[in-house]
Amino acid sequence: IFAYMNYRVPKTRKEIFETLIRGLQRLEYRGYD
Repeated sequence: IFAYMNYRVPKTRKEIFETLIRGLQRLEYRGYD
């Protein structure tokens, strides 16, 4: 999945990292609901 994302979206490693962190945070908030 990660490799697929990297090939589809030409971003810097920092942008990819921040996107993943945002996704993880969203999952955490959903878990607390």
